[in-house]
Amino acid sequence: MLFNSIDFAIFLPIVFILYWFVTNKNLRLQNVLIVASSYVFYGWWDWRFLSLIIFSTLVDYTVGLKLRTEENQSKRKLLLWTSILVNLGFLGFFKYYNFFLNSFIDAFLIFGTEIRANSLNIILPVGISFYTFQTLSYSIDVYKRKLEPTKDIIAFAAFVSFFPQLVAGPIERAKNLLPQFYVKRAFVYQLFSEGVKLIIVGFFMKLVVADRAAIYVDAVYNNVYNHAGLSFIAATVLFAFQIYGDFAGYSLIAIGTARLFGFKLMTNFNRPYFATSIGDFWKRWHISLSTWFRDYLYIPLGGNRVNYPRWLFNIFVTFLVSGLWHGANWTFVIWGALNGIYLIIEAIFLKNTKKTIVHVFTTFVLICFSWIFFRANNVTEAFYIVQTILSNPGKLFIPGGPDVVVPVYAAIAITILFLTEVKKEYFNHLFTLGENKHAIVRWVFYGSIIFTILYMGVFNSSQFIYFQF
Repeated sequence: MLFNSIDFAIFLPIVFILYWFVTNKNLRLQNVLIVASSYVFYGWWDWRFLSLIIFSTLVDYTVGLKLRTEENQSKRKLLLWTSILVNLGFLGFFKYYNFFLNSFIDAFLIFGTEIRANSLNIILPVGISFYTFQTLSYSIDVYKRKLEPTKDIIAFAAFVSFFPQLVAGPIERAKNLLPQFYVKRAFVYQLFSEGVKLIIVGFFMKLVVADRAAIYVDAVYNNVYNHAGLSFIAATVLFAFQIYGDFAGYSLIAIGTARLFGFKLMTNFNRPYFATSIGDFWKRWHISLSTWFRDYLYIPLGGNRVNYPRWLFNIFVTFLVSGLWHGANWTFVIWGALNGIYLIIEAIFLKNTKKTIVHVFTTFVLICFSWIFFRANNVTEAFYIVQTILSNPGKLFIPGGPDVVVPVYAAIAITILFLTEVKKEYFNHLFTLGENKHAIVRWVFYGSIIFTILYMGVFNSSQFIYFQF
C-alpha cells in the first residue's frame, strides 16, 4: 500500500478512528490493532510475504528471550548467529541470489569457460532490507547487553511491523521505538498537529518535487543513447532532487503518520545538500541507515581505533556494503565504492579545512556524479553517460508539446524547496511561517502548500524509489 494512493487515504482514517476511539482504553488492544493494521498494510502488496515478517519476528523474539537467561558465551554466540543467518539468509536469497549467480557465471565467461545455471524468478519482498536490519539490530543489542529483551510478543511484533516506517524506514532502533509500545498513549493535539504538518510537507516533496523531476529524469535516463551531455547533466541534477524529495518526503510522511498515533520516530534527513563535505553529507542523508552501518559494521570492524591503513579499509568496506544493500546491481556497488573513495580522500588530504560555500558546491557536484551510477539502468549506460558529459555537451533536451511545463514546474518546485531549506539552514532564527505564533500565518503557509500540491502534484500513485531496496 502506497502513501500516495487512494487505498492509504481510506486505510489511515479507519485505523486512526479505531485506535483513538475504540481501543484507546486498553494498551494491549491498541498494540494488537497496530500489528493487525501493519499486516494489512503490508499484505495489501502481497500477503504471501507476511510469513517472512512473522517468522523473523518469532525468531528474534525467541532469541532475545534465550539471550536473557543464557550465560554460556558459546551458546550466546550461537543464538546471535541464528538471528543473523535467518535474517540475512532471507535478505540474501530474495535480493541477491540471481545477482551473485549471474556474476559468478560472467566471471567464468571472462576466462572462456561457460557455466550453465538457472536463475530463479524471485519477487523481491518490498521493505525486506529495512525491517530485516531493524529486527537484526534488536538481537545484536540484546546480545551485547545494551538492551533488555522484551517479554511482550505483541509489542515486539508491533515494533518490527509498525506500518508508518515498515517498508522504507526510518530504520528504528529497539531502544528508541520498542519502549514506546509499553507506555499508554493519550491523544496529544500538539503531536497530531506536528504529524499533519509533516505529512503535508512530505507530500509536497514527493508529489511536486520528486514526481515532477522524475518525468524529465526518466525521459533521459531510460533513453540514454538519444541524449547529449547537457541533458545528462540536467537530468542528474534533477535526479538529485528527485531522490531527495522522494525519500525525504516518504520519511516525513512516515514520521508524521507515526505522530498521529502518539509515536516519535528519528529524523532521517537533515538538509543534506548543504553539506560541506562527503562526511558531512552522510551525517545528513538517510541518517538511520548511516548510523546503522556505523554501529553494526564500521565500529565492529575496528572503526578508527585501528592503524591508519586499516581505518581507511574499514571506511571503504562499509560503503561498499552500503552500496550493495541498496540493490543487486553493480551500479550500486560502484556508487558505494565511489562514496568510500571520496571519504578516504577527505581523510587523507582534507583535514581541518575551513568550510565555505565552495565546499558545499563541490560536495554537491561529487554527490551528483555518484548519482549517475545510482540512477543508471546498468553499468554500460552509466559509463556512456559519463563519457558523453565529458566529450559531447550537445543540446539540452526540452520536452515538446504539452510536456513543455515539465521542466518549468520541476524548477519551480525545487526553487521553493531550496529557499525553504536555505532559510532553515542559515536563517532559522528569522521570521518563521510554518511555526509562526500567529495562526493566520500558519494557515496561509500550509494552505499554500496544499494548493501547490493540488495544482502541481503528479497524482499517478508512483512508487517511492526506496521501495525497491
